[in-house]
Amino acid sequence: MATITQQNQKWLLKKFHTLCARLNMDAEMKLALLSGYGVESSKDLSNVDLMKICDDLNDILNPQDAKRDRMRKRVIAAIGGWLRLIGKGNEGVDYIKGVACRAAKIGNFNQISLDRLTTIYNMFLKRQKDAKAVNEVAGRIAYEARFGNNENLQN
Repeated sequence: MATITQQNQKWLLKKFHTLCARLNMDAEMKLALLSGYGVESSKDLSNVDLMKICDDLNDILNPQDAKRDRMRKRVIAAIGGWLRLIGKGNEGVDYIKGVACRAAKIGNFNQISLDRLTTIYNMFLKRQKDAKAVNEVAGRIAYEARFGNNENLQN
């Protein structure tokens, strides 16, 4: 009976060769790709290297998927930054994805379109910038109210 690692490697090898075929790579091109990893056969690659190569080949084959994936990560970072700014920085990724889904009015984070992800990303970045500006102004007003208006404190 094959181990889980061997089963994963078989699946990854099949995926690798399928992606190479879809990209019309000949044997020489595959060998050039593999030589960058110091091997002559795809069977000699580790599962980690196979996954990386497959991800890179998939990005070449489906550039829109790569753009959506990068934008998903940016949305998570923007919402996470905003949550930290408002004092809810200990929330997990599932909570952040839920916020994005509520903003997009969609039940599944991975189904949010690229355009909608871009809009959500920009809105949460804008919220962060606005909150920082308001906090700075409010802090300055509170300082002046407590210690008086000092003309030497201007930026």
